[in-house]
Amino acid sequence: MKANSIRLSINKKILLFSAAIVLPFLVLVVVLLISMVNYNRIYDRIVGNLTIANNYNLNFKEEMDESLYKLVVGYVDFENISEDQTLQDPYVLIGDLRDEFTVLRDITTDPESRVWLESLLRNIDTLEKRVDDIIHNIELGGQYDKNIKELDDNIYILTELIQDNIQYYIYYQMRSMETVTAALKSRINSFSIVCGILIVVLVVLTILVTYYITSDILRPVRVLYDATKRVSGGDLSARAEVNSRDELETLARGFNDMAENMQSLISKIKEDEQKMRRADLRLLQEQINPHFLYNTLDTIVWLIEGNKTDEAVNMVVTLSDFFRLVLSRGKEFITLREEKQHISSYLEIQEARYRDILEYEIAIDPALYEYRILKLTLQPLVENALYHGIKYKRAKGRICVSGKKEGDILILTVTDDGVGMSEDELGKLQSEIERPCRETEKGFGLANVNERIHMYFGSQYGMKIESEKGKGTKVTLTIPAVYANIGAGKEQGFDRK
Repeated sequence: MKANSIRLSINKKILLFSAAIVLPFLVLVVVLLISMVNYNRIYDRIVGNLTIANNYNLNFKEEMDESLYKLVVGYVDFENISEDQTLQDPYVLIGDLRDEFTVLRDITTDPESRVWLESLLRNIDTLEKRVDDIIHNIELGGQYDKNIKELDDNIYILTELIQDNIQYYIYYQMRSMETVTAALKSRINSFSIVCGILIVVLVVLTILVTYYITSDILRPVRVLYDATKRVSGGDLSARAEVNSRDELETLARGFNDMAENMQSLISKIKEDEQKMRRADLRLLQEQINPHFLYNTLDTIVWLIEGNKTDEAVNMVVTLSDFFRLVLSRGKEFITLREEKQHISSYLEIQEARYRDILEYEIAIDPALYEYRILKLTLQPLVENALYHGIKYKRAKGRICVSGKKEGDILILTVTDDGVGMSEDELGKLQSEIERPCRETEKGFGLANVNERIHMYFGSQYGMKIESEKGKGTKVTLTIPAVYANIGAGKEQGFDRK
């Protein structure tokens, strides 16, 4: 299935499901956070205003009254009043107060608070004028009584009024703070109620969406599971019909393709096995070729005519053993002991015919006898050594069969000191035996052995040929060291040692 045929992927389904649950809560949280930020900003502004107002409420009247009194009584002069650390310039005090409370008036939204701020600013203007009068009288001189009266009748009253204005402002700001706090509490209560209702709705929605999504996912999974179970039970015709338009449909189509390919491969394997069986039969036919049988029977007749009855009987028994081991009751695997007996029978028969040119030695460690081996593995190698190595030497030659175990590998070699091969001949033969035996033009027996080893044990095992012209040939086989399970009575039963 192409990627663009996916309507809604599983990942997107899960993301949408998660968004459906998380998004409402996220909206609520954002609303609550914005509300809290706004209320916090208002609260901070009110607290800041109260801090400024409290600062002047505590200090302004005392500092202003003291500074003007000491100016009137002549304790300090107006020009050097700022040099006294305990006193403040009245105009500086008035200017600072006007600036601070002008800012507070501009940012204050509470109507009652603004009324008292407007009154405060008007009183500040009046106070500044009365301070001007006192400073003017001081500059004229001789106005002490008048200035004292000005202090008592105007200055002290105005500073007290200003202090009252500040206190009323603080009072109404405190009421505003209570209003803000109540509004925040009301908002939180409303949020809690809405959140509770939303949780109930979301629980119901989650159950419904979960059921839908899980059903949409699990239904194809169940179909795939059933199809897989049928395939694992050997029914390769099983197919998964999924139309979910997501990755599971892609997976189902891939599974169907896999099952179809497996079906085709198994059919091909069965066909190849049949071909291999036919090749094995062809090999058997070549091993039991008429010439070999005729020559052996002629040799037996010749021995009987020469009154060599014992030798004739021995050869008949050997020929019987040879055929019995060749057939091996249809088994494809035999023990190395049986394979050794097979090549012994074959060489005994051939030695009787070629006693002038043939010597042989079988040096296989008896400890390896119970390891399994493919039937007719060594005999084609021995036959090849005799007919293509020793026979063309036209002198006595020797064939040596040996075997050893290295780790988990059996190494079997067939060596002859016959005519050998040139590098070119060796290369051609090596190429031939690596091809399927049904395609070989020569070296059919060797190719058959090599192909069967590859088929049963893997390409890491097989045959290696070494040869030198005039010095002989060495064929080496490597197969896994697998111990035959004799007690099981099964062709394929074995244990690795």
